[in-house]
Amino acid sequence: MHTSASSPRPARALAILGTGHALPQQVVTSAELDRQLGLEAGSVARISGVQQRHVAAPADTAASLGASAAHRALDAAGLALDQLDLIVCASGTLDQGMPCNAALLQRELGLGQSGIPAMDINASCLGFIAALDTLSWPIQAGHYRRVLLVCADIASCGLDWQQVEVSGIFGDGAAAVVLGVGDGGQKILASRLKTYAEGAALCQIPAGGSRFHPRRIDVPFEPLTSFAMQGKGVFRLAAKHLPDLMDDLLQQAALPLAQVDWIIPHQASQQAMAHATRRLSLGPEKVIDIFARHGNQVAASLPTALDIAVRDGRIQRGQTLMLIGTGAGLSLGGLILEF
Repeated sequence: MHTSASSPRPARALAILGTGHALPQQVVTSAELDRQLGLEAGSVARISGVQQRHVAAPADTAASLGASAAHRALDAAGLALDQLDLIVCASGTLDQGMPCNAALLQRELGLGQSGIPAMDINASCLGFIAALDTLSWPIQAGHYRRVLLVCADIASCGLDWQQVEVSGIFGDGAAAVVLGVGDGGQKILASRLKTYAEGAALCQIPAGGSRFHPRRIDVPFEPLTSFAMQGKGVFRLAAKHLPDLMDDLLQQAALPLAQVDWIIPHQASQQAMAHATRRLSLGPEKVIDIFARHGNQVAASLPTALDIAVRDGRIQRGQTLMLIGTGAGLSLGGLILEF
């Protein structure tokens, strides 16, 4: 049965023991895209809100980027690879149809003979929030003690770069966290996930599964492999439901918004972040915003923003964080946690 917004949930002991992120070496500026696309100088930056983004080279994979981010998170946590109980990928894009990204990441980490379980949790751009919520329960129950969670996305190869409104906002990258049971002060205070599949066609890559497998269709396959997004439709549906979602989270946590130290949104688009800041009455000084220099990195964008703010000292232990975002589905979700 669906849980009502007013139903209380117990706080769950969950610690983010270490964070890390990794970016492809290649940087593509919006000025370069202006020249490549034959547009007036400043057009891509004006349309997308992005000044630059990191774009994967042909040799980059989600597994290789994810492994780099994982090593940094493990170093920050002071843990070794053989201390992990579980490896989870919560990416929005796949390296290949099978096996799951987590298995490929395990191999990339040199753990191919370890037997450490590896699995994916896929909720597109919302993957990090969905995975934290899902994994908190077995961690609290003691089933897993140390979990590596990685979001690694290479979106650039599936974009139509002639559609600047869509392609111009995306970048590639990976981010990782190591999860465990904290010392009692680190916990999830509230969480909520919602999906409105009336918006399932608003963000999609039709190919990649059995529905549009090339052996089953008689239409050109290549267009089906490109990412397609109806940005205005996504924005309208998300804007309709986000205020109630945030109110729900604050009610669960029994906190006023003023007591939340930092809001870390999925870096969806300039319009979405500006609207959320204004509509939800968020002080822009409390929002972690990396969009202009990284773009929308799919599931990796939120944990990348988290790691950047941890490493530059803005986010400190003991602070209260709100993670909130949207993803294809159309799905929305959020968490409030004591960091």
